[in-house]
Amino acid sequence: MKKNTLKNILITGGAGFIGSHVVRQFVNKYSNYRVLNLDALTYAGNLENLKEIEQAPNYSFVKGDIADADFVNDLFSQNHFDGVIHLAAESHVDRSITDPVSFVRTNVLGTVNLLNASLQVAKDNPDFLFYHISTDEVYGSLGKEGLFTEKTAYDPNSPYSASKASSDHFVRAYGETYGLPYVISNCSNNYGPNQFPEKLIPLFINNIIQNKALPVYGDGNYTRDWLFVKDHAEAIDLIFHKGKKGETYNVGGFNEWKNIDLTKLLCRLMDKKLNRQEGASEKLITFVKDRPGHDLRYAIDATKINQELGWKPSVTFEEGLENTIDWYFENQEWLDHVTSGDYLEYYKKQYQA
Repeated sequence: MKKNTLKNILITGGAGFIGSHVVRQFVNKYSNYRVLNLDALTYAGNLENLKEIEQAPNYSFVKGDIADADFVNDLFSQNHFDGVIHLAAESHVDRSITDPVSFVRTNVLGTVNLLNASLQVAKDNPDFLFYHISTDEVYGSLGKEGLFTEKTAYDPNSPYSASKASSDHFVRAYGETYGLPYVISNCSNNYGPNQFPEKLIPLFINNIIQNKALPVYGDGNYTRDWLFVKDHAEAIDLIFHKGKKGETYNVGGFNEWKNIDLTKLLCRLMDKKLNRQEGASEKLITFVKDRPGHDLRYAIDATKINQELGWKPSVTFEEGLENTIDWYFENQEWLDHVTSGDYLEYYKKQYQA
């Protein structure tokens, strides 16, 4: 997509962890773009993530639910969008096990609502692009060897991954059936600043600070590929502007870690930051009952995006992890607001005064 022809961009889920990094990147980098951030501000959506750009002339925020078709249609009729970057999703596997319907509502129905609204805009705009961000979990579980490629068959094992797989299929179906220009990316586990502390790395950083238990599922040998969120934002930027329409790109960190090894590395780094005796934080590790449908291993082959678009991770995992730890130490107030729920008041102060 040509930089000089794109004017209005809708980014959904832009107050969340990955979304806020993408929104900041686009607002700061593309002054000729008008970026509208749509977020329902559920528990993981935090406008404090966007303080630095909230007064930017090319940025605006709208609170709304993509599962509300009338709302979505009205939003599109009022704003002639040239592109959609769709990040809004329920994303935590544990929550999907206890409440699968909410994942279907947001991830499937919400995506279809956006697709329907996009069809009306795309009729009159040959440069329109619908960019759908998804997950490597749609591919299911790997054995000890092999990597997920863009050709890997879908085999989701949790309600979360099933809902994302369904939304991926709907995007491709709208491309084939209605000719909607689209691109999809599937990413590995993200980590970095601003992540809500239900996910492993920020949860364990906070628990170590508080001297709380570090709950590790099963035997801890579940393996994930980890991607620094700022590298992911760069990849999204590249795919949106240079990716080939109708294509899928896998985005991964070439960075596999077993959960238990990652936890021990994090403990060592935290002991240094907290001036604790070596091994002190490891004593907090507690093995807990495994969760249902727990996939053994995910690993992304990111060769395609590297060869076609020139993207590759910019930092090692150790560098990214230290950067992440430093951010949480330097932003204790943010962490306190998130863990206490006080961040929910920010919207009222900023937008309902």
